[in-house]
Amino acid sequence: MEKQSMRAYMKSLEEKGQLLICQREVNPRFEMGALVKRFNGTKAILFNKVKGYQMPAVAGICGDRQRYADLLSVDSEALVFPLMNAVAGPKPYKVLSSGPVKENIVRRGIDVGRMMPVPTFHEKDSNPYITAGIVAIKDGSTGKVHTSVRRLQVLGGNRLSVLIESPMLLDQVMDYDKRNKPLELAVILGYDPIFMVASQVNSQIFGLDKYEVDSALRGEPLELVKCETVDLLVPAHAEMVIEGIIPPKVREMEGPFGEMAGYYGGGTMQPIMEITAICHRNNPIFQFNFPSSSEHVLPNGLMREMFLYQHVRMMVPAVKAVHLPTVGGCRFHAIISIRKTNEGDGKSAILAALASNKDVKHVVVVDEDVDVFNPRDVEWAIATRTQADRDVVIIPGAKGSPLEPTHELRGVTAKMGIDATAPLGSLTGKFERTKIPGWDKFRPEDYFV
Repeated sequence: MEKQSMRAYMKSLEEKGQLLICQREVNPRFEMGALVKRFNGTKAILFNKVKGYQMPAVAGICGDRQRYADLLSVDSEALVFPLMNAVAGPKPYKVLSSGPVKENIVRRGIDVGRMMPVPTFHEKDSNPYITAGIVAIKDGSTGKVHTSVRRLQVLGGNRLSVLIESPMLLDQVMDYDKRNKPLELAVILGYDPIFMVASQVNSQIFGLDKYEVDSALRGEPLELVKCETVDLLVPAHAEMVIEGIIPPKVREMEGPFGEMAGYYGGGTMQPIMEITAICHRNNPIFQFNFPSSSEHVLPNGLMREMFLYQHVRMMVPAVKAVHLPTVGGCRFHAIISIRKTNEGDGKSAILAALASNKDVKHVVVVDEDVDVFNPRDVEWAIATRTQADRDVVIIPGAKGSPLEPTHELRGVTAKMGIDATAPLGSLTGKFERTKIPGWDKFRPEDYFV
């Protein structure tokens, strides 16, 4: 079904006035990424004229929280529920004999840097980088397909480097090294937000075939086709698929690169990908995201929120909402709203959140009358409902995220929780919020020209 394509989604955004179209020529070196960063990756932008290329480029497709909510027909704060349902009840996909992604098949003369407008984002980035590529690899023991977003450095010709961070994927690469066998993979570009968020399910925790999670989320079987040169299935309606192998025991320098936290990550030796074929639609659109932008961190953050919600609810059943703000990379900061039924619920929620993932560094727990998605509301709760000597919890010397620079410097991190909840039962007393009847009806745009 063509409605599973990025093109169909872009058309729907354009019809709603939510797609910015740039007709001015832009340079893929710095300029194109800078424009995406101006909007923090929340605006879908189509660049029709990229200097030196015939191929247009798009970014921001997967960077807005409300658009995910609209696709899944829920309120923004309720996004965890369809995600939990899809993980709990994956659905079968459908394999087609062919699809639009097979309209063109290139096996010879492959030169990624010449064929695609791959951006260079930062001053000290080592090379242009493919940042929106979803890498598909088959689990050697279960046969299930695992997908994840991996950055790929353009090395020249048909060669890319592949940053391997996932312990599961690293184990698989090392296993193929030991057996002196190449590992097959495919890089998928040009997809819709449903495919992106499904790719972010933690394989190590849930062990799912993410294509089946996608089918459950979109309410119909995801349509797939077989690759040309590797034994993998890929979306039939993708803009392009890069097929290839990771040869055993071959490593090259990857980086430096401007990473999620807004700092440069140093160079490390990483596996390479030798491209065996590129399949693409007629007039393909190159998809990218800006590192550290909302589009880069939000899809993974939504899945992290799902897991955070589940973890906290085991300790404090009356959880209203959870939020991992993009400013903290959707992993360092957690905000949780609860309905207190016991004194101590705030502290219990803090401990549960910090234990849910090593990346969580700071936690704020608020009452159910506070909007976790409104930074002003959260700051108000901290200002008016917190006493530092009794409501701030600090845990020194904890395990932290390798993406967080102070942790890398010290080897451990301090973690903090702020209980910004009011005393039990006081939301209808001393801590009752002021209200204006009919507040939602009084809109400034109705009164002022």
